[in-house]
Amino acid sequence: MHFSARKAHCSSCPYSTRILQMRRNAICWAQALRLLVQGKSMSLWNLGPCQWSHSKCIKILPFPIMKLQVLVMLMSWFGVLSWVQAEFFTSIGHMTDLIYAEKDLVQSLKEYILAEEAKLSKIKSWASKMEALTSKSSADPEGYLAHPVNAYKLVKRLNTDWPALGDLVLQDSAAGFVANLSVQRQFFPTDEDESGAARALMRLQDTYKLDPDTISRGELPGTKYQAMLSVDDCFGMGRSAYNEGDYYHTVLWMEQVLKQLDAGEEATITKSLVLDYLSYAVFQLGDLHRAVELTRRLLSLDPSHERAGGNLRYFERLLEEEREKSLFNQTEAGLATQENVYERPVDYLPERDVYESLCRGEGVKLTPQRQKKLFCRYHHGNRVPQLLIAPFKEEDEWDSPHIVRYYDVMSDEEIERIKEIAKPKLARATVRDPKTGVLTVASYRVSKSSWLEEDDDPVVARVNRRMQHITGLTVKTAELLQVANYGMGGQYEPHFDFSRRPFDSGLKTEGNRLATFLNYSDEQDAFKRLGTGNRVATFLNYMSDVEAGGATVFPDLGAAIWPKKGTAVFWYNLLRSGEGDYRTRHAACPVLVGCKWVSNKWFHERGQEFLRPCGTTEVD
Repeated sequence: MHFSARKAHCSSCPYSTRILQMRRNAICWAQALRLLVQGKSMSLWNLGPCQWSHSKCIKILPFPIMKLQVLVMLMSWFGVLSWVQAEFFTSIGHMTDLIYAEKDLVQSLKEYILAEEAKLSKIKSWASKMEALTSKSSADPEGYLAHPVNAYKLVKRLNTDWPALGDLVLQDSAAGFVANLSVQRQFFPTDEDESGAARALMRLQDTYKLDPDTISRGELPGTKYQAMLSVDDCFGMGRSAYNEGDYYHTVLWMEQVLKQLDAGEEATITKSLVLDYLSYAVFQLGDLHRAVELTRRLLSLDPSHERAGGNLRYFERLLEEEREKSLFNQTEAGLATQENVYERPVDYLPERDVYESLCRGEGVKLTPQRQKKLFCRYHHGNRVPQLLIAPFKEEDEWDSPHIVRYYDVMSDEEIERIKEIAKPKLARATVRDPKTGVLTVASYRVSKSSWLEEDDDPVVARVNRRMQHITGLTVKTAELLQVANYGMGGQYEPHFDFSRRPFDSGLKTEGNRLATFLNYSDEQDAFKRLGTGNRVATFLNYMSDVEAGGATVFPDLGAAIWPKKGTAVFWYNLLRSGEGDYRTRHAACPVLVGCKWVSNKWFHERGQEFLRPCGTTEVD
């Protein structure tokens, strides 16, 4: 009885109660420190052992202020503990709480160390990976970037991954790196660049009929470097398409993401996020059945997904309305759900299928009868003295209209020099809006170009004279030498090099270049001053080989001409009557693998009157 009475007395002693409360509170603060080290927000009544009433809990402050307050108060509590420390050793029961407090502190310390080591490990791993990658890529920049997947990933890394690494490093003291990154970041690709790179891969995907899995594995013809798209890379492709309202490609790439996730590939994104995009994309494509199926799958992974729940109810209501309208529509939708195949949307280009088929080397109308009309010969330019001793090899590429290829037009040294001069001047190639006359960028022309004058370097003047000797036309009224470099998936969709009369009533006196770029500040005024008439002929120099893609195709003819370094192709854009030859509508196919460099010389009508006399009929 005496013992029980003493126990009751001790438990009710204000001093003992105060010590016990301080001990519990100290443990609470230790746990608070652990959460702070982990970077977690908290409310102190959710810290487990702490039994404080809500009215006594700390007001939640912004994290840096709260962290300072907690640390100051924690030091105060440790001060109190030091004052009662002598009392703890007198009771093992009292000291057991300290054991658990210390264990909690050790655990929080280990978690802090692990977090810091994990950060450092990630940074080290990234540095090693980038060192190996840059040593390989810098050894042959153009060859490395010739693979479109490498080009896309470079843009993605600099726009997304490097800034993300900067955010990671910023969590600790890394002022030097962050300052350097901040300076360099202003020169990094932008979101628009990343989106454009993604569109380029999709363009290659469509033109050359490549499925996402093939692109993801990097299995492209003529590639020198192995390049693969990770789950996160594929997700970036799908998200780019989604942001552009391109639900057809969104579906293709999000399905690829799911395929790689199902194969066990590690990723930062989740299946529920992918299904969120995919379900809405198929809904936009009109496949309600599959939208319902994917949304249900999403909810099975994340039952608390509010938007998915609302979407499912909406999709099911639409599906019910569809069933009520027509049994035929129901059957049709059912077939679409089973096949999961969606048609590529029709776009603005009427000859899209023909153009892309030619780019793949399909549908070329080079029949045996036509091929018999094509010959090879030595060309001396109507006995031009400069070519009598060293004529050029000339090969017929097409009979009507006559398209020829010349060999060994430019040496490797000349090509490299022209590229060297042109590179600092390269700017995004533009086209002239036929309605406004304003030069603007366009998705159907993806390249950079610059214009070289003869005064820029003797090699430019030498190449100009050579083209004059070969063609027999004067370069005095020709445009400057244009040098173009096609980027990732670079192309120029079907267009005419000559100006068409319906769009330009002043064609014969002013001339213009409706579908092509001229780097003057005021194109119309420049041509008005020149008074050189329409473009009579095109001389196209191939300044690089292209491993895959990049052909020059003529959809109306069914002709395809493949780039070969050092060669040039030549054709007349106008008939001898001065009328445009509409058969010369042509295109530069997207570069699948490789780096395509070309240079053009456009000859104009004026000054050619006696060099290429007019015909007697309109169709001459």
